[in-house]
Amino acid sequence: MAKKTDEPSYEQARDELAKVVAALEGGGLTLEESLGLWERGEQLAGICRTWLDTARKRIDAADEAAD
Repeated sequence: MAKKTDEPSYEQARDELAKVVAALEGGGLTLEESLGLWERGEQLAGICRTWLDTARKRIDAADEAAD
């Protein structure tokens, strides 16, 4: 995946997503705060999914080239 200047690496997105989940699980947030965190979590999950899909394609291509 081409690195965009405004998009985090897989590791950065994963780590931030873990913090979002912990904050949501911890409770004590307003509804608005919870919704904002949930929306950010969805964005981060999408970023992670894109990184992982790209990695899978690269692995598959390498496997095919090796055959």
